[in-house]
Amino acid sequence: MEEQFKSGFVAIIGRPNVGKSTFMNRVIGEKIAIMSDKPQTTRNKIQGVLTEKDAQLIFIDTPGIHKPKHKLGDFMVNVAENTLNEVDAIMFMINAEEGYGRGDQFIIDRLQKISQPVFLIVNKIDKVHPDQLLPLIDEYREKLNFEEIIPISALEGNNVDHLLSVLKTHLPEGPQFYPEDHITDHPERFIVSELIREKVLHLTREEIPHSIAVVIETIKPREDSNAVFIQAAIIVERKSQKGIIIGKQGSMLKEVGQRARKDIEALLGSKVFLELWVKVQKDWRNRQVQLSDFGYKEEEY
Repeated sequence: MEEQFKSGFVAIIGRPNVGKSTFMNRVIGEKIAIMSDKPQTTRNKIQGVLTEKDAQLIFIDTPGIHKPKHKLGDFMVNVAENTLNEVDAIMFMINAEEGYGRGDQFIIDRLQKISQPVFLIVNKIDKVHPDQLLPLIDEYREKLNFEEIIPISALEGNNVDHLLSVLKTHLPEGPQFYPEDHITDHPERFIVSELIREKVLHLTREEIPHSIAVVIETIKPREDSNAVFIQAAIIVERKSQKGIIIGKQGSMLKEVGQRARKDIEALLGSKVFLELWVKVQKDWRNRQVQLSDFGYKEEEY
């Protein structure tokens, strides 16, 4: 008797910085979602595809749900909330180190209205003593009727295989939506821009991380070699931020470029010539035209 094939969509939702992108990259096996210790790193839905012999799971890594402070924030929260109605299962991920917070209740209130199965994923269990887990789990269990509660470490891989097997049992029987070698629905141009933005997040502090966008101006093969030529603009809101990202005698921009180029070469499988520059677009996070130009288009979701 032929084994049935399961397929479906799983949303990963939670407060900023709980480890959603780390989980995505762990499961997919390649870096498609950028990671940073700064909150609100993910801005768009990032779709990762895991294909196994008996199932295909399409994970949707959503922006962390938070109280918006500008139009970009509104966009991010709308993306995350709209995703809940489009999937077969929901992973509500929390950070075991931080425990329950008001931001979690904000999400739980929205999950009360959802008919799809919701799994509580307690991430970062490698950071806490096992005795701390049971009281934390009991606290969340009182707040929502979860399908199942699964502690994991996305970073170390603890219990991730068990989580995947549980998710599979809740997916409908269905077709393979994507080819076996397909790992994301985002074009290379998008992932390249995210990898550059990630390096700026790693190297800067305070207000800089949230006020940048990266726009790929050119991505094409070089005629004189097998390399890829990429031109990208880092968008900031103020002249002072431009100076910080460029750095003394261009040192910061050079470091961003060197780090980003390594990841981009691994992604594309070829040598990369990366040219970066910095542009000032005042208050772009509150300007709908610029949000759309930079890829934050609500109508697409």
